[in-house]
This record gives sequence, C-alpha cells and structure tokens, in this order.
Amino acid sequence: MRETRELTGDDAIAALRRTGWAKLLTDSFLRLRSADGFSHARSLAYLTSLVMIQALIGLVGLASIIHQGSLSRVIDHTIRQAVPGPAGHVLTTAVTQANLNGDQHHYGAVLVGILGSLLTATTAMGQVERGLNRMYGVERDRPTRAKYVRAFYAALSAGTLSVFAFICLALGNVLFQASSANVLSVAWSIVRWPLGILLIAAAVTVTFRWTPRRRQPHLSWLSVGSATSVILWVLSTAALGVFFRLSSQFGSTYGPLAGVVALLLWSFLSSVSLFYGASVAAQLEAQHRAPS
Repeated sequence: MRETRELTGDDAIAALRRTGWAKLLTDSFLRLRSADGFSHARSLAYLTSLVMIQALIGLVGLASIIHQGSLSRVIDHTIRQAVPGPAGHVLTTAVTQANLNGDQHHYGAVLVGILGSLLTATTAMGQVERGLNRMYGVERDRPTRAKYVRAFYAALSAGTLSVFAFICLALGNVLFQASSANVLSVAWSIVRWPLGILLIAAAVTVTFRWTPRRRQPHLSWLSVGSATSVILWVLSTAALGVFFRLSSQFGSTYGPLAGVVALLLWSFLSSVSLFYGASVAAQLEAQHRAPS
C-alpha cells in the first residue's frame, strides 16, 4: 500500500463517513486475514506471555531481596485485577512461592528476569513490526540492526506506558488505603479508569506510529485504529474474565494447566486486538484513495 502523506483529521473523518463503520470493520477483518494477521498474533502472544513471566520473576526476586512484603502484595493484587481468571492465578502462584522463601536472595532471578524480559520484549516488538508491515502491504522489514534498535526503543516506550496503564486499572483504592485523605481515594477511584485506558491508547498509538516501515499519516488517522484496538482489548479481557468466573470448575479441575492455557488465550486475544486495530487504520487509508 502506498504511503499516504499530508492527510489531516478532516480527511480521516471524511473517509470514515464515506466508508461507514460496518464496511470498514468488515474490510479490515479481510485485510487482517489476507496479511496472515492471526499467525502474527499467535507469535506475539507467545512472546507476550514470556515477557510477563520473566518480568514477574524479576519483580518477585527484587521484592525478596529488599524484604518488601508490601511490594509483593501490590504485584499480587495488580495481576489478579488485570489478568483474567486462571491466567492471573498461575502468575500469582509465583509471588506466593517467593514469599514462602523470602529469606533466600534471588539475585540471579532479578538479573535473568529483568534482562530476559527486556530481550524478549524487543523481540516481540520486532514481531509487531513484521505484522504491521504486512497490514500495510510492506513486504520487507527494516534491516536487522535498524529493526531491533527501533524495537528496543519501542519496547521501552510502549512497554512503560502499558505497565503504568496496568497499574492504574488494577490498583483501585489500594494506592491510598493507608491514607486518611478520603478525597484522594475517591478521586483516584474515578480517575484511574480513563487514565489507564488513555495510557493503553497512547501505547498502541506509539506502536502504530513508529513501528511500521513507512511514513505514517497524521495521528488522527491512527487514533481510529488504536481506539478499535483498545475497545476490542477491553471487551475481550472482560468477556474472558466473566467466562472464567462462570466456569470456576475449569481452574480447580486442571490447576496450573488451566492457568497456562488462560494466559496464552488472553495474550492471543490481546495480540489480535492490536493487529486488528492496525488493520483498521490501514484500511481507512486504503478507502481514502479508493474511487468514489
């Protein structure tokens, strides 16, 4: 797909009105399939799960070294609130195990966890570039060095925004539970939802803006795709959480295996949400150039 330059927000609105949401979403799904988006999503889901596990190992090891039980409790609470069902349980089990062995210093775990998660996150962003390039019809990725240098910075920027978003969405009133300022607690319980969603949208927009090997249009064009990704991610995460709550026997019957399956499934749905949003952004550009 040719690069589209000098497009403004008014052009995006005009293209969206001319196309219509129903046709845009349908054509975007066809674009996702044609670009082998589900295969890219599967690869990204594996890497995302691995990043979460490695980062958790590093954080739990750090909490054990500095003897901060409160940090472990915050990690545990954040995972339980942000990751649905058995997927969260299989991750929090590691936190519990570390607390039971708190006298042991896990310097190796911190090193392997932090460095490993950063390396895997960089690889994951390289996979994101490959997937987004195919959504836009770009057949070749950047040269290896340029690709993974950019992927490293993308992992730091978009990854940091995502971490803060998870913290906002997951902590709830826990952040101010030791404070006597009830006003702060009430204000935070209201602000954390739009703030968390805004941070996720910013992370997705940064990814769409800087990852593909092409000159991207105005941010207003990308915002349509990023909003689609965020909405789809929120809906799929909520639906998965409801499913696991209604089928609680699944987790109790299969134990850790259920947690692994749930983690991979949640990561896959999150990855599909990302690539589908990119497909929407790409298809909107294509519709702009289509004859009236």
